[in-house]
Amino acid sequence: MTTHSSRREFLKRASALGATGVAAPMALNMASISSVAAANATDYKALVCVFLYGGNDYANTVIPYDLDNFNSYKTLRPVLHIPRADMAGSVLNASNPLAGRQYALSPSLKSLAKIFNTDKKLAVLANVGTLIEPTTKTQLLNRSVKLPPKIASHNDQQSFWQAIGVEGASTGWGGRMGDILMAQNPYSSLTCISPNGNSVFLAGKKVVQYQSSLTGAVAINGIKTPLFGSRDCSNALLSLLTGAQPSSMGNDLADLCNRAINNEILFNTAIKNSGNLDFSNWPVEGVNALADQLRLVLKAINAGIGAGNRRQVFLVGMGGFDTHDGLDDKHPQLLQAVADAMSAFYDSTVDMGIADKVTTFTGSDFGRSWGNNDGSDHGWGSYHFVMGGAVKGGQIFGTPPAVANGGPDDFGQGRLIPTTSVDQVAATLGKWMGLSDNELLDVLPNLKNFTTRNMGFMA
Repeated sequence: MTTHSSRREFLKRASALGATGVAAPMALNMASISSVAAANATDYKALVCVFLYGGNDYANTVIPYDLDNFNSYKTLRPVLHIPRADMAGSVLNASNPLAGRQYALSPSLKSLAKIFNTDKKLAVLANVGTLIEPTTKTQLLNRSVKLPPKIASHNDQQSFWQAIGVEGASTGWGGRMGDILMAQNPYSSLTCISPNGNSVFLAGKKVVQYQSSLTGAVAINGIKTPLFGSRDCSNALLSLLTGAQPSSMGNDLADLCNRAINNEILFNTAIKNSGNLDFSNWPVEGVNALADQLRLVLKAINAGIGAGNRRQVFLVGMGGFDTHDGLDDKHPQLLQAVADAMSAFYDSTVDMGIADKVTTFTGSDFGRSWGNNDGSDHGWGSYHFVMGGAVKGGQIFGTPPAVANGGPDDFGQGRLIPTTSVDQVAATLGKWMGLSDNELLDVLPNLKNFTTRNMGFMA
């Protein structure tokens, strides 16, 4: 690559980091933001992806509850099954016909069952996974269909879920949506935000994910506080990073540093002025990592609305779901943390009057197998949730799989062959966000292979 093209690529990737102007006017504008701003939202929408890293065990998340299918589940999981009586408080009363089937959530997900049954603002998505094209068991066994790479690999499947591309992909479908949506935001640097570190999901061709800590933007310490105890040293560092440079590349880097400093002021001012939000019913800070991330997301949503942004995309994440052993002990605790965080987040959006403007959905590397006496192994398809005021909740969307070992919907040990692709889920969410059919085909390269492109779970 030539120096000129390297510089061009650098500028393309850096441009979305900044907002126009200097820090002071932006900070002054953002300083007026408070929690009442949310009530004034008009055409605002946000997507929040909750990614469960490691591959969530679907079989003990959404569980067959009708007697016949529960008995099959119990037979296939003689040690790891959840007793039917324990699920009395988390049975799903789905409003759509399921041919006599009934399901319950893990008892740890009781608060999400309430959002499904009572609020009817949570839906279950059955047997979702990474696909390139519709895939039957016969096609899979005959190797007559294109498949995602390395189905059982954590890194590859995380990448394919988030990017619809192989490991090493440079953009994700959340970021590609951000490329299209950022034009609606006066503060484009706050289009795609992650309080969970770097993820390909939020990376776009133009938009660059804004990474923050749990308390706000990460400052350049040597500028924010006296370097070596000296403000003069800090000023010298500031001048070195942002002043005129002898080369074009150096000046590009200085512009980037200026934008980063401006954005730190912009974001932290906005977060500070969201301090009136009520978190009294949330998990205690520092106890639930997912709730801590969603707390920051709620502040950023409030700030984005107050700033006049119209579209935002977020990713939060939680690890620990690679439960090869200790499933009985680990998995209920993990799901409890997910339920506590997601239900607190939803309740806050209701209190703020923005529940219909924020849609939260889960993702994970893959589902798992029926397993052994202690844990489960890597699978493929899985159950997922979508939650929010605009969700047609109280329903199970997609095709619930047969409860079997080597049945029509799995390729052994309950490893599900997905019947709904991530592309179809993403397209349904993208349509709600306002993307056109042609834009969705650009964002989701495999969507063209699927006849059903809107699953119908969004109002």
